[in-house]
Amino acid sequence: MAPSDPDHPPEKGPPRPPAEADTRAAAREARAAARTLGRQLGILAAGAARGAGRTGRDALRGTAPFFGGIAARLRRPEGRPAGEPVPAASGTQPRIRRLGAALRRRPVLAAAGLLLALPLLALAGYALSAFLTLPPLGGATLDPGQRALTVEADDGRVFATRGAFRGQPLTAADLAPHLAQAIVAIEDRRFYSHWGVDLRGLGRAAWRNATGGGVREGGSTITQQYVRLTSLTQEKTLRRKLQEAFLALRVEGTMSKNEILLGYLNTAYFGAGAYGADAAARRYFGKPAKALSLPEAAMLAGLVRAPSQLAPTRNFGGAKERADVVLQTMVETGAITAEEADAARKQTVTLRTPPETPPGTNYFLDMVAADAKRLSDTPGDLTVRSTLNLDLQSLAEGVVARRLDAEGAKKKIGQAALVALSKDGAILAMVGGRDYEDSQFNRATQAKRQAGSLFKLFVYLTAYEQGFSPESVLVDRPIQIGDWEPSNANNRFRGPVPLRNAFALSINTIAAQLGEDLGIPAVIATARKLGVQSDLPNVPSLALGSAEVTLLEMTRAYGSVLAGRTPLDSFGIHAIRGSGPQPVYARPEPAPAGGLPVESRTMMLDSLQAVVEGGTGKGARVAGLPIGGKTGTTQDYRDAWFVGMTPDMVVGVWVGNDDNTSMNRVGGGDVPAAMFRDFVQRASSQLAKGRRRPSAARAEPAPAAPAPAAPTSMAPAAPASDVRGVPEVIDTGTLAFRGRVVRLLGVAGEGGHLAGQLARYLRRREVVCAAAEAQGARCRIDGDDLAALILAAGGARAAEDAPPDLLAAEEQARSERTGLWGRAR
Repeated sequence: MAPSDPDHPPEKGPPRPPAEADTRAAAREARAAARTLGRQLGILAAGAARGAGRTGRDALRGTAPFFGGIAARLRRPEGRPAGEPVPAASGTQPRIRRLGAALRRRPVLAAAGLLLALPLLALAGYALSAFLTLPPLGGATLDPGQRALTVEADDGRVFATRGAFRGQPLTAADLAPHLAQAIVAIEDRRFYSHWGVDLRGLGRAAWRNATGGGVREGGSTITQQYVRLTSLTQEKTLRRKLQEAFLALRVEGTMSKNEILLGYLNTAYFGAGAYGADAAARRYFGKPAKALSLPEAAMLAGLVRAPSQLAPTRNFGGAKERADVVLQTMVETGAITAEEADAARKQTVTLRTPPETPPGTNYFLDMVAADAKRLSDTPGDLTVRSTLNLDLQSLAEGVVARRLDAEGAKKKIGQAALVALSKDGAILAMVGGRDYEDSQFNRATQAKRQAGSLFKLFVYLTAYEQGFSPESVLVDRPIQIGDWEPSNANNRFRGPVPLRNAFALSINTIAAQLGEDLGIPAVIATARKLGVQSDLPNVPSLALGSAEVTLLEMTRAYGSVLAGRTPLDSFGIHAIRGSGPQPVYARPEPAPAGGLPVESRTMMLDSLQAVVEGGTGKGARVAGLPIGGKTGTTQDYRDAWFVGMTPDMVVGVWVGNDDNTSMNRVGGGDVPAAMFRDFVQRASSQLAKGRRRPSAARAEPAPAAPAPAAPTSMAPAAPASDVRGVPEVIDTGTLAFRGRVVRLLGVAGEGGHLAGQLARYLRRREVVCAAAEAQGARCRIDGDDLAALILAAGGARAAEDAPPDLLAAEEQARSERTGLWGRAR
């Protein structure tokens, strides 16, 4: 018997052709290798699914026997000659040679196998790399330092939101059943039956996208979306999708379905800055998530797919259409009946927030957001009750826009700013520039410009405190202080001039002389006392406003004179509330502070009024309303200012150019004074009505203060007495007799057509007024009480301080539906 040949073992049956034998051997070898590779990849996938503490390195070691075996089979035993055959016991080397021979005889087969194997090997390597670089769960959570602000106006109306809303984390007890059902129905119908990755859902989505001509449906499960939100970036890559699948399998092995659903609802983005279902419920509907109705829950569930596009604050119609789709899907999945869906579609869904933040309020909002961060370090969403009066804010924006549109180009004015303060320092309106979208720089609080003659307030107030009076006379003449030679705007000199006239006409040489006599340090001390915080150089030219200051601090300083309080603190926040019932911040009562001496303050108010009556500020005059103020114009007309006051508020206006270029001869008595007048004409009548405002700390009404009396001058008012004549009607509760203003006791006046009717009734008829109380006067016409006549005719409402007879007159008008009470039917 011939010795056995390892390369040609004995055969049974008829001999096969050599080529056929080699091909079949190669096929058997390939099948064996494929089975082994499949088993090892199965082990790798199972290890990833279990996620029982095995790291990527452990998984790699688990594959070592397979890859090591392949290497051993390919490695020739050490010490064996190159031409010596492998022992028959191994049986491997001959098969490899036969496979190589077969592939050499069939080059097409070899190329096809290579083309098939390389992508598969590359994909397997890519998957292994994605698995080995899995991030930790929860590694992509949002920065907890970010907070959302809901900003209310002074009357409680919500007008703006800022930041990212998070609400309260939901628990199983907080989860509204309809919300869970709606999310599962529209996002992942098989949520409770798959293991984190839904192959059936992937196939369905792929088919619908292919037949629909585009991406119409996603295949990600709720579990995959949850791990993407909490652990991965939002990049659209194959690596991220593979890691998403691996992590979804791990999460399914460590968390229950309800835990996964709650986690998803607490992290999903619902548009308009709302992260989490509770935040979205509060943001859109003003209620916690557990209180959502079925149509509200359906609307929230529909937002997840495209939150920015479907946010109901921006696209309510689109959100409503999407909610109808969600309701239909809930019917298809058996979560609700068709009748329940129809009833839900008929219910009205009402938003509790404004559609968009008014653009002009953003200058104020920037300031308030910074103040809220400083005043409260409480985590979570905050609600701020601000001082902003939305009616006055809208009025201020309109005044600035109209004046700049009408005169800006002709007079080369590029920008303007306006700020209005109440007597206690509350910011009622703020315009920081022409257009917030073009420039977020707030020219009311951030821009520092030379004040010009506006700064003379501190010079004259210092003089009055040191013994000068408005009747004191100084000589308007050429002067020189060191190397400085101040001059007047018209380069003329008037000779002896009383200080009241010098202030009203803004004579520079008089202010410079006062500064030298008083000492610049004393002027600086007065400015600091009134709240100016900017750098003030100790130089003679400071008396004429060479220092750079902001509009807000100069308006605040003039407000200190009006209020008699030094300094007057300006503020934009009344209270801040968190998630609890008690405010986390409430503005405290003002601490005792210094006040201006009565005599010097009265003289200063008189001088301020002289500016408007016959000086540089005549353009700010409003008929029947006492006004004081001061103009300011800097060198080469680079800046123009007017800060004025009424008995109720102080308003500052600045115009100029950001690049500090000159305007076309615009002074403080020109456009700034006109803006002040336009604003005050309408603002004063609104404030005089004494509208009720809710409590700053709670959403409860607070009693309104009686409408303040309008004195005849900016100095402290004396009671009206023995006034007679044919009056001018300011409103149905306020009359003017030859410039002297009298408020009717117990009457909250109305403007408009009611004031017009009263004016026609009083035409050429004498009215006699005698003081009754400090709050107002009793007036008579033809022997009848005028206030009682007005209230009985329905021409006004009775004030809270009205005596019983006037309250009875108002009650009569109510019962008879007369005048303004007829409009209430």
